[in-house]
Amino acid sequence: MEGKNNFHRAFGVYGILYEKGKLLVISKKRGPYANRFDMPGGSLEHGESLTAAMKREFLEETGVEITVKENIGAIDFMFPCKWREFTHVHHIAVFYTVVKIGGKLTEPVQFEGQDSLGALWISEEEATIENASPLVLKAFEWLKTGKLDIHVTWFEHWEVKKV
Repeated sequence: MEGKNNFHRAFGVYGILYEKGKLLVISKKRGPYANRFDMPGGSLEHGESLTAAMKREFLEETGVEITVKENIGAIDFMFPCKWREFTHVHHIAVFYTVVKIGGKLTEPVQFEGQDSLGALWISEEEATIENASPLVLKAFEWLKTGKLDIHVTWFEHWEVKKV
């Protein structure tokens, strides 16, 4: 990981909404997780708190209004991904459990910066490294164990899926 690698550091908040054995995920439109299942959530806007960003991102990407229940921790991933002048991505994610308080799954409004093509419910068996982001896989792991790994997860290879 040393040497000529140039890392883009991405930071975001992500919500775990789990009902009837299924996790609410989005179909990712762009970025390193394009054309994969990903967690609802994302980056903070200027001056925005973590929980405010969580509520906004969840509503924008899924149509579901939530309340934030608990901060369950932070995880990080590193993987090769050529983007702009960068050679790698270092993604830092803060996970929250969330509870639905309103709304319904709707087609997300498309605007510059929107990276959700829509939300759907999936079971753990439906999520694989080939079709899901590391966030989704870690969410299912947390649902089983109640723990998040404190060590970075390093992927030697990462494929950005093309449609």
